[in-house]
Amino acid sequence: MASQKPVPGTNGNHYVAYGERTGKESIVYFTRDLSAEGLSKIYQRIQGHFKEKVAIKLHTGEQHGPNIIPRPWVEKLVKEQLPEATIVETNTYYEGDRYTTDQHLKTLEVNGWTFCPVDIMDANGTIDLPVKDGKWFDHMTMGKTLVDYDSMLVLTHFKGHSKGGFGGSNKNIGIGCADGRIGKKMIHTTPGSDDMWDISNEEFMERMTESAKAVVDYFGEHIVYINVMRNMSVSCDCEGTAAAPVVTPNIGILASLDILAIDQASVDLVYALKEDQHHDLVERIESRHGLRQLSYMKELHMGNDLYQLIDIDHDDQCISLKEAVKDVVPFTK
Repeated sequence: MASQKPVPGTNGNHYVAYGERTGKESIVYFTRDLSAEGLSKIYQRIQGHFKEKVAIKLHTGEQHGPNIIPRPWVEKLVKEQLPEATIVETNTYYEGDRYTTDQHLKTLEVNGWTFCPVDIMDANGTIDLPVKDGKWFDHMTMGKTLVDYDSMLVLTHFKGHSKGGFGGSNKNIGIGCADGRIGKKMIHTTPGSDDMWDISNEEFMERMTESAKAVVDYFGEHIVYINVMRNMSVSCDCEGTAAAPVVTPNIGILASLDILAIDQASVDLVYALKEDQHHDLVERIESRHGLRQLSYMKELHMGNDLYQLIDIDHDDQCISLKEAVKDVVPFTK
């Protein structure tokens, strides 16, 4: 489709407070237990929605990336809860440790993702998935083997992002399932442009979100989401050892059946921190107009931006954002 100018006033750099939102509520589960046990415990709240062949969409990181979800956490989850699952990835658009399949396989080995099968979905080609009601796309090109799976666990390290402002579940599948040469180019680059990163702000958020919608629609009721709010640099894990230092406190782990609700809750928890605790990450989100991810997901009817935050550490109480972050401590390595 032809490139269009982004619609003004779409909240890309304006945070919409919870009380200003409308619509239905979803459920988002929350634990402060940032450990392998915490991950397994919160997974159990959403595990009933899988069938047959399960893909785990995980950002496995550049070589020696310091902030990715710890490998032992994922290994425990897979071995104890999902023994037949496959981690899935695609090659990158930029040249780096995961640009070609051979480089990607080496990086997976270096980072220890060797305890279960890992499928680089675009290693042997691509497939197009329809984008329903998209402004920019009527289809998105994905890794070919995505359609070999019946269910998907979107296991996401929530953090900042140099282009998206933040990387949550939406980014994990919107960028992470698009293949490395065609799909990612559709999202990042204006057709005919010599600048591979020329699309930004609202337009980039919308393109990425339409790609994510193709994945959400494909799996239907058989896709679930976990966001791990730990080691939240303003940089994405794709920056590896060059990522900016972490200054935002660790918060916890979230799980939901609703992609908008889980990303909105993750953003809300960041904003609920004290100003000196969230300044850097909020600045990264707003300067890139990353909040447009949330408002566009709502426009595309991908979920709800209202939710009940259920504290699984304390008898499934519904808690406020302030209660969730009241005991966070400054980040330390």
